[in-house]
Amino acid sequence: MADEVTLMLEFQAGAPFSVRVRIALAEKGVKYDVYSTQNPRDEITKLLLQMNSVSKQLPTLIHNGRPVCESLIIVQYVDDVWKGKAPLLPSDPYQRAQSRFWADFIDKKVFEITTKLWTKKGEELEGAKKNFIECLKLLEGELGDKPYFGGENLGYVDVAFVPFYCWFYAYETCGNFSIEAECPKIIAWAKRCMQKKSVSKSLEDPKKVYEFVLERRKSFGVD
Repeated sequence: MADEVTLMLEFQAGAPFSVRVRIALAEKGVKYDVYSTQNPRDEITKLLLQMNSVSKQLPTLIHNGRPVCESLIIVQYVDDVWKGKAPLLPSDPYQRAQSRFWADFIDKKVFEITTKLWTKKGEELEGAKKNFIECLKLLEGELGDKPYFGGENLGYVDVAFVPFYCWFYAYETCGNFSIEAECPKIIAWAKRCMQKKSVSKSLEDPKKVYEFVLERRKSFGVD
């Protein structure tokens, strides 16, 4: 019997957590149906409460009627279940632990800081820019001279981080700075990732992300 796979996700320009799962599924060649917040709200709310009654968050993967929640956990699950293609996580226990550490770093540090880049101004914005560049330099150190964080192939940390690339234009425009000038290795890495169809077809147009950011900034009273 064929696998039945449904991805419940946010219908939002460049939503990074949903994009992660899209990339992982594409890397593994998994076909799936999409159920997003573009569907009638009462329908997706009912399904979300049924499948993910604890966190009630998207994305949620439904595999053969069973839900898997939280984007990084979903990516690990996809890697464990569909083993036919190159693994996203390394087999060595220490290297797996390191990959999980950096993915967690991206979730806990990068996401929080980057949100401030387009929701704050003045001193808070300047502080966010400084912290963001510091985080990117740490990630550059982990990347080293490897083509990808996963080594020769796209891996778990790449999948966790590259969805933020389509937000870089918005970060730079709102913050008035250049990421490439500060961290050229990160931009070179991102461009390599974009050469893969699994990535380029999953990421949103940066200009559309920026349009979304402008709308949200107005609603937050930033502009």
